[in-house]
Amino acid sequence: MRRSSGRHWPSRSPWPRPTCRRASVPRRRSARRSSGVTERRIDLHPCGQTCGRGGDGRPPADRRTLRVTSAYDTSWLVEEDQVSPTTPSGEARGPVATLRRIAFLMERQREETRRIEAFRNAARTILPLPEEEVRQRVEAGTLTELSGIGPSTAAVITDAANGVVPERLVELEKTAGPLATGGEELRARLRGDLHSHSDWSDGGSPLEEMAMTAMELGHDYLVLTDHSPRLRVANGLSPERLTRQLGVVEAVNEHLDGAFTLLKGIEVDILDDGSLDQTPEMLDRLDLRVASVHSKLKMDAAPMTKRMLGAVRNPHTNVLGHCTGRLVTGNRGTRGQSQFDAKAVFGACAEKGVAVEINSRPERRDPPTKLLELARDLGCLFSIDSDAHAPGQLDMLDFGAARATEAGIDPDRIVNTWERDRLLEWASARL
Repeated sequence: MRRSSGRHWPSRSPWPRPTCRRASVPRRRSARRSSGVTERRIDLHPCGQTCGRGGDGRPPADRRTLRVTSAYDTSWLVEEDQVSPTTPSGEARGPVATLRRIAFLMERQREETRRIEAFRNAARTILPLPEEEVRQRVEAGTLTELSGIGPSTAAVITDAANGVVPERLVELEKTAGPLATGGEELRARLRGDLHSHSDWSDGGSPLEEMAMTAMELGHDYLVLTDHSPRLRVANGLSPERLTRQLGVVEAVNEHLDGAFTLLKGIEVDILDDGSLDQTPEMLDRLDLRVASVHSKLKMDAAPMTKRMLGAVRNPHTNVLGHCTGRLVTGNRGTRGQSQFDAKAVFGACAEKGVAVEINSRPERRDPPTKLLELARDLGCLFSIDSDAHAPGQLDMLDFGAARATEAGIDPDRIVNTWERDRLLEWASARL
């Protein structure tokens, strides 16, 4: 399995103990620590501008400033003797870790976003508070006076502060096992995830929370792939906003000092003519690029094939994302798969060294089994990706690993089994 215990971890570390087989290198502690932030200031508001999402020109009330990680970095309050929120346990843990654990497990089960956010918001609210203030509010019953804390989250905080495992967590822990069976050996070999989203586009959590959860799950790297400009419904990033995001990624990596790497990426929309929805100059600045079709999914097979071939042949494309666009289950309903000449598209992927994504989201299961086997037989590379829009969804790699194992795909043809340097060399080879 990919998690292990018993590694030495320095006392007073600002990071929780790692629980994975590769997390043996302690995270670097900053020279300064004050109110949960360290030294380098960077504006982290997801809109990437001086205004809030509403565009009224005023500084948003929720603007957070990073000196390496923002107030969303809950690791600052995880005590030295507490376990990671990704680690199954029936033992009591502190309030912040308890709230994160509940949210993580709810996300794995694809529960309602609004309900999940209640627990994440509560964690963010109590994170900067001194432990004594939290204790006093628990004893006085005044937690709900704080913005972002309601009766249910207050009850969880109270239980956790009193050393009791909340009943909500007890029930959720029953779901904590592997999400799929049959791919455990391959899952343990995956070193990272090439497709993930943060609240800079349509994800639900800050990129810092996504990175920290990936690290806790045992990843060596995570590629942040928020959407490109044309996908307005997903708050796609303009070149200006993407530039600002890259600065935040650099600051996070400076803090982590090589123990884990948040890679610069994008899920770039494949336009109708096969071009990519971002400037070549911006695409050049990224570590890895996932190209996906998000519009006109019912296009006739011939123009869709030409469209996809244009993207695959573009030297910036590294991964062909959820190639058919289908939905087979879930709260968005179902959707049939796009029609295209799969032999031509996958043949071009094999020729150009573009990986075909095995999208791990259970509502996608993309590509379908027959197309997955065709891509295998044509000699394609693959990437097993979570397409996570929330931290707990990063664990959905279990589904993709099970499908790849069932299809008999050689693990060395799966690019995220590779070490980071090999991955980056491959991703930049066509530029």
